[in-house]
Amino acid sequence: MDEKLISFSQQWVPTLNAFLETQVGQDVSQPTLAKSMSYSLMAGGKRLRPLLYLATISTFGQIDPQSDLTVAGSIELIHTYSLIHDDLPAMDNDDYRRGKLTNHKQFGEAMAILAGDGLLTLAFQWLATASISATALTAMIGTLATASGPTGMVAGQAIDIEQTGKKLDQLADVQNLDALKTGALLTAPLQMAAIKLQLDPPTQTALQIFGQHFGVAFQIYDDLLDLTSTEQALGKQVHKDEAAGKNTYPELLGIKPATQLLKQEISAARTSLTSLSTTTQFDPSLLLSFLSYFDKERES
Repeated sequence: MDEKLISFSQQWVPTLNAFLETQVGQDVSQPTLAKSMSYSLMAGGKRLRPLLYLATISTFGQIDPQSDLTVAGSIELIHTYSLIHDDLPAMDNDDYRRGKLTNHKQFGEAMAILAGDGLLTLAFQWLATASISATALTAMIGTLATASGPTGMVAGQAIDIEQTGKKLDQLADVQNLDALKTGALLTAPLQMAAIKLQLDPPTQTALQIFGQHFGVAFQIYDDLLDLTSTEQALGKQVHKDEAAGKNTYPELLGIKPATQLLKQEISAARTSLTSLSTTTQFDPSLLLSFLSYFDKERES
């Protein structure tokens, strides 16, 4: 991983974690619900989404620890809620997440549903209180709601449910599924930072394109990593989700073509910012360092 990303993460992840833990403890009154929400929220996530927001702010301006941690935290609450609900028996029916029992296995299905509901609504409660101009804040709330709601992440999840067990034959169909389910909430942090900073339209567009390509790369990379060691040893191109009838890049394209597509998406993400930096004189190195997340490539 790039040294710049390591340094930035070491600087902000502990601060963000402390903020999340403290604020949830203050804002959730029911003890069991608070434990359930904190259990998944503090389970050791990479915090990529809030870090993308903070890195964008840092690239074009200066981080305000109070308002920007509130925004970054709200983004992470949305992400965690989506994981809790995604793991439920009615969805992916997973027993473990990040090496720990999933929320419904630890607290029961009903409490897990409520924990997800609590995180989702608390995210907008936090965001509504951020010390940001009303005009910008309204647009930021709309951006996050659109990315996480029925025209973004939730729409992607609905498509995923409907298409489970039905093979998607076109790459564009898988890309649309993943752009909504995964990519929307990876692009939103960059868009929200651009809104807060009132960046010019070309810069906002470049950041959005960067986020979109980053989101596709993230999903391809995740699909490739999810190929089990046993299946690799047997030489089978089978993804763990394929057994459940999920549509993935390796399942559609094969391992080597999926790996090549990953490289193309990384290159496109890099180009979106390096091309902009030559005309606007900003340093894209911090945001580009996020592409080092994909440096540990699978053997092809």
